[in-house]
Amino acid sequence: MATKKKMLQAAAGNAGGAGGAALDVEDVFSTYLYTGNDSTQTITNGVDLDGEGGLVWIKNRSSSGTNHSIFDSESGATGGTRLRPNLSNGLQAFNGTAVFTTSSTGFALNNDASNDLNDSSYNYVSWTFRKAPKFFTCLTYTGSASASQTISHDLGAVPGFMVIKKTSGSGTWYARHRHDYDDFYMLNATDAASSYANLWASYAPTDVDFKVGTSDVNNNGDTYVAYLWAHNDGDGEFGPDADQDIIKCGSYTNSGSAWSVDLGFEPQFLIRKLADGTSDWQITDTMRGLYPKGQNAKNLRANTSNAENNAGGIQITPTGIEGTGNGATGTWIYIAIRRGPLAPPESATEVFAMDYQGNGTTDPAYVSGFVTDFGIRYYLPGGANAYPISGSRLTGTNRLTTRSTSAQVSQSSLTWDYMNGWYNPDSNSTNVFSHMWKRAPNYMDCVAYTGVASAQTLTHNLGVVPEMIWIKKRSEASYYGFVVYHGTTGNMYLANTFSSGYGGSNAVNHSTISDTTFEVRNGNGEANEPGETHIAYLFASLAGISKVGSVTHSGTTNVDCGFTSGARFVLLKRTDASGDWYIWDSTRGIVSGNDPYLLLNTTGAEVTNTDYIDPLSSGFTITSSLTAGDYMFYAIA
Repeated sequence: MATKKKMLQAAAGNAGGAGGAALDVEDVFSTYLYTGNDSTQTITNGVDLDGEGGLVWIKNRSSSGTNHSIFDSESGATGGTRLRPNLSNGLQAFNGTAVFTTSSTGFALNNDASNDLNDSSYNYVSWTFRKAPKFFTCLTYTGSASASQTISHDLGAVPGFMVIKKTSGSGTWYARHRHDYDDFYMLNATDAASSYANLWASYAPTDVDFKVGTSDVNNNGDTYVAYLWAHNDGDGEFGPDADQDIIKCGSYTNSGSAWSVDLGFEPQFLIRKLADGTSDWQITDTMRGLYPKGQNAKNLRANTSNAENNAGGIQITPTGIEGTGNGATGTWIYIAIRRGPLAPPESATEVFAMDYQGNGTTDPAYVSGFVTDFGIRYYLPGGANAYPISGSRLTGTNRLTTRSTSAQVSQSSLTWDYMNGWYNPDSNSTNVFSHMWKRAPNYMDCVAYTGVASAQTLTHNLGVVPEMIWIKKRSEASYYGFVVYHGTTGNMYLANTFSSGYGGSNAVNHSTISDTTFEVRNGNGEANEPGETHIAYLFASLAGISKVGSVTHSGTTNVDCGFTSGARFVLLKRTDASGDWYIWDSTRGIVSGNDPYLLLNTTGAEVTNTDYIDPLSSGFTITSSLTAGDYMFYAIA
């Protein structure tokens, strides 16, 4: 992590009631997936639990009959004890030594082979919530049996959702949501909300305290833990400018038809419960699978020991959540956490990587070192079916090919539930290669949407004006394939060598594009086919990290991208005449001699006997061997 970012976070941590100033979502929340190993295991998720405190929630994804486990910094549910939200038990001790320890960068498990935590036969998910003003806090108190006991808290905001559990013995997990503060829910049960104001001493929580009344949450001498989540409503203090919301607690009505909720951000994590009827507490997240329209989310249930299953009727958008009307009708409450990061990257290695399959690991096939959101895979020897395969976390196991006009195809090996790459190996050949991107402000974003029968303005989260956009119709074949917008130039297509401007008017309206929206035109069957699903990849120039631009080439042309150590990745396409989509990278070789290149528009093999580009410390050099003309380029440091 860069020194500047550490300094900002330190200042925020010392600010007390200053809210989440300079804190990113990634500093206070993590969904981390891991495979059990029957041994010691360190989970490095970047969340400081030692210095700040918080909560870790773990669940076995693979097997039914395995309980949830909660560890926290306050109640004693750490080290050798835990709480289990699907059961009524109090603190439960493990046999032997401590199985859970925290650190400044996450947590660790020892060699406990419990199916609930670290058995080598199973896959697990962990959700970590760091204590931070206006996000989350946890505390303990002792019951007094009084009709009204005031409990102070340091959340710095009125709680949007809170859970109370007796730790000194068995008891219900009582939950409270801002949808109606008089009501209570039971986290370990499916019951609808019940109105019992005396449970909460007929007192609405404030930004400094809440009250408990009856013996269920206030029995004399018993100990309790309380978990409090905030609700940001334009008053969040997160991100580089300390002005962004990252958590929302709200409700919506499913009447059996389509519905939507504008959160003001794209979520990465959701807990949902039907308020006026029986239902499970459904937990979904983008690491395991929370998708736009057309795909089922992966679901775990807080009140059961069941394995992960599919959950229909819930999708994400760039600004919130929506549904088709499937599932139980009625009023649903939710807790939603924003997707990060909020700050632009400080190094290209944080957001772009390259790797051969057969790199010494078999899972994932391509290792990036970061949570990967978009990837392109190439079979270097080429061949009739050697299409460059592209996929994204948003579109799950569905693949597209840059060379083809075909609709997306489901491919089981195209998996994303890894913390450090993508793709489940289907071979172990070093002849297969991948480029990988992470979504980040000012750098790269992905937007999934459905076409309509008119011009459509779409919201994105790039944070700056996109300089290049790739769009592909997913649910049915397109005529030309991926359509490419590049500044004010006309359409180009990844599957073809066409010059700029082929195929009529721009698919994207360049006159209305902004740092929050872009418009796809009415009647454009490539980018806005009514009723069909599409995916858009948005790219921008970020100083020292990426550069999107144009250049007129003649003789030897130096392309200054503002880099300090040259380009690791170069995409080049001629725009004033037909030309291929060339790709070079430093892993396969950008050197003074011959440089291997790949083509996005063919199934051909890697070409190794040409010298079209050379290294340049500030970017790259186009040599005289490449035909003179006008070119667009995309380079990454």
